[in-house]
Amino acid sequence: MKNISKTIRTMALMCLIGTFFLISIDSFAQRRGGGGGAAHRGGGGGINRGGNIGGATHARPTQTTRPVQTARPAQTTRPGSNGSGIQRPANSNNKITRPANSNNKTARPATANRNNNNRTGNRNTNISGNTRNVDRSRDITINNNRNTVVRRNTVVYTRPPYAYGGYRYYGYHPYYYHPYRPFYWGPVWHPWGFFVATLAVTAIVVSVESTQYHYDQGVWYAPSNGGYTAVPAPVGGTVNNIPSGAQTVNTGTVNNYYYGGTYYEKDGEKYTVVAPTAGTIVENLPEGGEEVTVGDVKYIKFGETYYQPVQIDGKNKYEVVLVEKDK
Repeated sequence: MKNISKTIRTMALMCLIGTFFLISIDSFAQRRGGGGGAAHRGGGGGINRGGNIGGATHARPTQTTRPVQTARPAQTTRPGSNGSGIQRPANSNNKITRPANSNNKTARPATANRNNNNRTGNRNTNISGNTRNVDRSRDITINNNRNTVVRRNTVVYTRPPYAYGGYRYYGYHPYYYHPYRPFYWGPVWHPWGFFVATLAVTAIVVSVESTQYHYDQGVWYAPSNGGYTAVPAPVGGTVNNIPSGAQTVNTGTVNNYYYGGTYYEKDGEKYTVVAPTAGTIVENLPEGGEEVTVGDVKYIKFGETYYQPVQIDGKNKYEVVLVEKDK
């Protein structure tokens, strides 16, 4: 028994020494890159990725640690306009953080100063309206408006009136807007309010209801501040001649002669100033009128007379409007 036990211990010791000897040879061959213990990928007795070397467990060498990434500066600033910049934060994967309120945008004024009334001429104004294309620097207060009251026409209106602001505006023709452009009647004609220091020798004195006026080549004057001021022609004023450029207009009943905004009727060999008749059509209006907005319609106003823009036979003209107050 003792011999058997001794023999077993001896064999076990030799096996242990042989095992260490084989391991040493294999390790030596692996370091040298040759010998019978060459490295094999996937072989039973080679080096396996799983860590087995010839059936024995072998730990892989510790993985080389990558160097720690150099931290970026906490904040990188790009130059911007007006001293402002775009900032890059240290985190968020280097994404650019835009400022909450950008100061680089061009600031628009709080109000663009857009006034719709400048476009429409103040559509909701009353019948007094706004003045347009009229030189008011020479205006004076005119008390004589007797020729600005429109005479009614005997022809019945077939079109309904335009009602607005408590008034009715009658016209025989449909409204057709076109801009008011004063007509030039020549160098000797002057609009209402025009002042002259002296009159030509051709001027004559006309008395109307105990008031004296001066008439010269289609223009009526009244004494004013050491001179004379052009005024509306007084109804009833009678003269022997009117300018050759006077136009014949039909009122629906009789013909009138029209020149520089004034209407005349022939009385024998003379011409008498009359008020405009509703429905009369004229081609031109003189300087001194006001383009007024009544609701959605624009009229040209002289004193108390309203003219409606119309188009007849493809030509821009004006019709005298009858204005009445709603009852």
